[in-house]
Amino acid sequence: MSPPQRRGGKSAWFVAIAGLAVMIPEDVLIPARATERADFVTAPKEEAAAVEIGLNAAIVSMIGGEPQILTVSSQAPSSPPALPFGLFTPLKHRTLEIGLRDWVKDQTGVDLGYVEQLYTFGDRGRHARPGDEGLHVVSIGYLALTRNEEAPPSNGVKWSAWYAHLPWEDWRDGKPEILTREIEPRLEEWAAQPDTSGAPRRPLARMDRFRMCFGQSVPWDDEKVLDRYELMYEAGLLAEAARDGRAAAKHWSGLPPLGRQMMFDHRRILATAMSRLRGKLKYRPVIFELMPETFTLFDLQRVVEAILGSYLHKQNFRRLVENAGLVEPTGQTAARTGGRPARVYRFRRNVLLERPAPGFRVRVQHVVRTTPTC
Repeated sequence: MSPPQRRGGKSAWFVAIAGLAVMIPEDVLIPARATERADFVTAPKEEAAAVEIGLNAAIVSMIGGEPQILTVSSQAPSSPPALPFGLFTPLKHRTLEIGLRDWVKDQTGVDLGYVEQLYTFGDRGRHARPGDEGLHVVSIGYLALTRNEEAPPSNGVKWSAWYAHLPWEDWRDGKPEILTREIEPRLEEWAAQPDTSGAPRRPLARMDRFRMCFGQSVPWDDEKVLDRYELMYEAGLLAEAARDGRAAAKHWSGLPPLGRQMMFDHRRILATAMSRLRGKLKYRPVIFELMPETFTLFDLQRVVEAILGSYLHKQNFRRLVENAGLVEPTGQTAARTGGRPARVYRFRRNVLLERPAPGFRVRVQHVVRTTPTC
């Protein structure tokens, strides 16, 4: 918080929060009491907008060979699931990350390990309150990785398959039928229409964005998860768009659910987390945060494929892993059905000291999977 400055005849404080410079008039920022949560008396809406800082976590784990996210439920039985979230309280938390870890521990009982900040989500209306009145919540999204044994579910907390929320992103068994049958025809119809009056100017036309994001003019890019989600939201195809009263959603009738809805804009945060993790594993060994201490190369390949949502060529993958020096043999073997026992490996941590960007520089191939072998 900077010293007060004069603006329009009034003193104002400038507060930097997560890269945002928020101006708060001095007569607005009046501490009401020094409690765990800082409460302030706010001026009328026309003079200043009240803002709260929220913290959200997309916590990913591998369960039964599938990527899952930890979700929390509200007291209302009909409410969709949400990512763990809470408010940042500067009087209690020295940093945003400390605040996040406290909230996650309180809501889910999980002590987070690997955590990285994703993005600031601050669109007006993101909490879909009628009239957009009251406090505006700006959320800082985080990606967190954990092993299943470190995060047991509890009351109101459960694991949810992330492809249940974004089913069009899973290409492991070929192109998802939901793309061909439901999404692409509607997006093409929407993209052929001119932009609505007052729509923001974009460097690419609707049809160009559709073709690029959904692999119509260029190969499918597994990292464009957020771009695809936002295009579908803009076209009114998602339940969140209808819930938020977006005009485009009124155009569609008989639209089936396209993935499992989430509370507020939490599915957008999940899409951001998926984009980040898919990109990150190609230049950093973050995938080992989801692996047990020891594993076979078959197990490792299946986890990488599950995150990328794409099939990988077995021999090419093994050659890449061994040449990159990411793993080392333990000297043990694991029994398997048929064939020779599989070698057991562990993550070779010294690779972090040897070069700046050790990761899985894989090439995604959308081909039909053959019968799995170890």
